[in-house]
Amino acid sequence: MRLNKLLQTAAGIWLGASLPLLVMYGQQPETAPAPGTPSPEAAMKKKKGPPRPPRPGVSDPAVKRQMSTLTPTAVFQMSGGTPDWLVVTENAVWVSNGPLNSIHRMDPKTNMVAATVEVGKKPCAGLAEGFGSIWVPLCGDKALARVDKNTNAVTATLPIGPAESESGIATTEDSVWLVTLPDGKLSRISPKTNEIVAQIDVPPGSATVISGEGAIWVTSPKSNMLTRVDPKTNKVTDSIEVGPGPRFVTSGAGSVWTLNQGDGTVSRVDAKTRKVVATIQVGLPGSGGEMAFGLGRVWATVFQIPITAIDPATNQVTTQWFGDGGDSIRTGHGTIWLSNLRDHNVWRLNSKGF
Repeated sequence: MRLNKLLQTAAGIWLGASLPLLVMYGQQPETAPAPGTPSPEAAMKKKKGPPRPPRPGVSDPAVKRQMSTLTPTAVFQMSGGTPDWLVVTENAVWVSNGPLNSIHRMDPKTNMVAATVEVGKKPCAGLAEGFGSIWVPLCGDKALARVDKNTNAVTATLPIGPAESESGIATTEDSVWLVTLPDGKLSRISPKTNEIVAQIDVPPGSATVISGEGAIWVTSPKSNMLTRVDPKTNKVTDSIEVGPGPRFVTSGAGSVWTLNQGDGTVSRVDAKTRKVVATIQVGLPGSGGEMAFGLGRVWATVFQIPITAIDPATNQVTTQWFGDGGDSIRTGHGTIWLSNLRDHNVWRLNSKGF
């Protein structure tokens, strides 16, 4: 306020005289805001707009649960940052932490964080295991970090970045797969040379990549498509229209499952016929989320509804948990692993009752 008045007063004065004033008063302590002026914190909240509407979830009250009634078998507390993407290996579970530019190694035997590895700026777009390594896309560096899963050391940083932060990365027996350009390029990366050996055209805006049911599957939220790629030929074999805005995807029980952000449904695609055989109402519309398959269930997570369990035998939601938590979900070592980004921790949960 004080600076504005001085500038207005000096507007008609010779320009050379105004510069000392700017320097002198620009370094003075800020004065208290006038009565009725919102605080900076309030102004920031106002800029963010109204809170997002609650997600509806399923309509059947018999399957609804509250997160506050769950008791995790272990809680992995991160010292700062936001734990996000998960990957399970034979003797560890790894989680990325964007603000800390790191990934954390969690030991399922001791239920302790065993190591924290700095990998580069803003790890994002999933984690994958393969070829003795953890593969970490980096949004800040527009690169791909390779971490030795035995020594916990970065062994290479490839100048190959993800096309989107909300996506995913996959491995097969001889390659690493990642969408690397927004206009629709699925890159096949050789772990022997750490270089791209093939690029396959997929729909623009493609996001998540998984390997399963004998193929590579890529979601395309902008075109409502699930694309099947044959890893033997590097050719697209099928373009399957699923629900609106499919982004996250998993495979299991002879099917590929997409979480559709446009209407909050899950599409089930038969891997043999390559057709949608079920559309499951789960009530999870909007941004964010992730999917996994394991322990006899399909799992989905989003903020506000951290855990949804779907029985592949019936295509029905068996339980859906409302409340705080959620962001990434995996199964392994006989349990469920849930990263709670906003609470800065990872939960380990017994699957009984889901």
